[in-house]
Amino acid sequence: MRRLTRAEARAQTRERLLDAAAEVFARKGYGAASVELIAESAGFSVGAVYSNFSGKEQLFSELMSQRAAGRVEAIVAAMGTAREQGEDPLAVLGRMLVAAADKDIETAALQTEFWLHAVRNPQTMDILARGTDRTLAMLRDVLAQLLEDHGVDRSVTPESFAVVVLALYQGLVRQRRTDPGRVSEDLFGQALAWQIAGMPKATDRASRK
Repeated sequence: MRRLTRAEARAQTRERLLDAAAEVFARKGYGAASVELIAESAGFSVGAVYSNFSGKEQLFSELMSQRAAGRVEAIVAAMGTAREQGEDPLAVLGRMLVAAADKDIETAALQTEFWLHAVRNPQTMDILARGTDRTLAMLRDVLAQLLEDHGVDRSVTPESFAVVVLALYQGLVRQRRTDPGRVSEDLFGQALAWQIAGMPKATDRASRK
């Protein structure tokens, strides 16, 4: 068997620690989980955790970023398929919102715990911000295509639109979980369509010249 390089071994250790963290967070909740429990579950020393992550906060942030990346990748793929098949990509987003809201409640509870922890420990907010930055970066490309498809003027940046879309998504997911009757499968897509309809169009600027 080929011996792993140092980089490969480090990557493998990080993945084992993240897998263990996911299990411990799910079982104990964010507050009760500890670096010691995570290290024990992974079969490593506490030192191995700290040589790969700054602490429990970064472990959690990396986990949430991985899951967010998976969701965004699924969204990008689904919207691409919808575009190819002549279907409305915004309707696809609506269905995916409902699917996200109706499952994985455990992850939502953990995210809420971490948010409260970050509010009470402001230095942790930077870790949360970096994780969100990665999600926004992935959203930016698919939203740039959406803006282009609808002829939106370049004064509306994909970066700003991504922030609004993420906030709307998170808010509607929470409302759906509070009362499923409030948020239909179509509402998220409709809300994005309303936003896009009110945006300045490239043709409007050209006509004023």
